[in-house]
Amino acid sequence: MSSIDYDVRDNVAHVRLNRPDKHNGLTLDMLDDLAKAADRAGKDRSLRAVILSGEGKSFCSGLDFASAGKERGRILRNLVPKRSSAANNFQAAGWAWRSVPVPVIAVIHGHCYGGGLQIALGADFRFSTPEADYSILEAKWGLIPDMSLSASIAQLTTIDVAKRLTMTGEMFDARQALDWGLISGIGKDPMALADELVDAVKQRSPDAVAASKALFENTWYSGSRLSFPVEQALQVRLLRGKNSAIARKAGIAKETPRFVERQL
Repeated sequence: MSSIDYDVRDNVAHVRLNRPDKHNGLTLDMLDDLAKAADRAGKDRSLRAVILSGEGKSFCSGLDFASAGKERGRILRNLVPKRSSAANNFQAAGWAWRSVPVPVIAVIHGHCYGGGLQIALGADFRFSTPEADYSILEAKWGLIPDMSLSASIAQLTTIDVAKRLTMTGEMFDARQALDWGLISGIGKDPMALADELVDAVKQRSPDAVAASKALFENTWYSGSRLSFPVEQALQVRLLRGKNSAIARKAGIAKETPRFVERQL
């Protein structure tokens, strides 16, 4: 039985880590299932958002070494990059969400350590309870984070913060995470913050939202000579699409737009 739950409500996919007795400590099966969940969400054109969360007392306490350590051969196989991308199976669990053409929101409570933090940083947005605590805990085990953090954290904070947290493995709270740019907001009910953002996104063209995500995912590290062509190509696709026409017509008429399924 999988420890990753996936269900869709009101065009929102809810992906939940469901191993509460272990603070959602990650098994190798869970890592595979997270990547599969991202692939499933990416293929569903009716979706408007994905919300990642954890059952029980924590979002995720990181890799369960006691479980994963029993499968050394599988660990080695998971370290091999896939031919279709530079990511291996560990990295895909966190980074695959960047390829899903809808906003992906992580809702965090309790512990968010190691691989759990890397999964959260792979989302587009992160909302946290005030009491949640964080750590790049790999330092405790004499390791570096290897589930895509080197790419995700570079978009969010400064290099000295990234080095410090990776070298020390120190614990930090939600307020510090917000100050460092690692999370998007704090609230007693972070799911309500996620729902509020989803409601706002649902008012906009699903194609424009998908193009917005694609624009920054494909240009964030690029200079203008590389990013401008991406911007131009995405805009042309939007101008030719049904949802852009629907948005323009509704805006002129001051009506609520009724969008068709995502085309991009």
